[in-house]
Amino acid sequence: MIRKIFVATATLSLLLLTGCGQTAPDLDGVDTGKNNVSDATQIAGDTVTIDENKYGNQNTADSANGGKYNSSSDGFQSIYFAFGDYTIAPGMEDHISKNVNVINSAGASRIKIEGNCDEFGTDEYNYALGLKRAKAVKDSLAAQGIAANRMLIVSFGESNPVCSSPTDSCYERNRRVDLRLVK
Repeated sequence: MIRKIFVATATLSLLLLTGCGQTAPDLDGVDTGKNNVSDATQIAGDTVTIDENKYGNQNTADSANGGKYNSSSDGFQSIYFAFGDYTIAPGMEDHISKNVNVINSAGASRIKIEGNCDEFGTDEYNYALGLKRAKAVKDSLAAQGIAANRMLIVSFGESNPVCSSPTDSCYERNRRVDLRLVK
């Protein structure tokens, strides 16, 4: 009898001490079985369509242009992404081309590519997603002839919002990559 009580107590203690481990899903929606985000620089997936006409230059944000917005500086245009996505939409390719022209006219300057996210997701997830977005833009710029050693990427995750209203249009403005010249 004492042996049965001991075994039951030991089994219960073992179950309580080990607990159930919760794993974080990978950004692709596949459970990696790890408690961290894997390879934040790998770029893959399908493209989505985004209405790039929603965004323009913040200096001209008024009723005449429909409230368009651009949080990049130095003549660059921000690149916007769908929720949880890090692939460049076909509608954003024109912004990439315009940014290539700005880079070429900047001469030997270096370019900082800043990945940003909305407030949804954990800090780690948003940091990794911001890196993937910045890497996607860097790869796209490199494919159009910009030297990779001129570009550096950084992720702000959700910590650098341009809008803080709890609306869909605000969240869309925060899912972006900004470009800046390094001075």
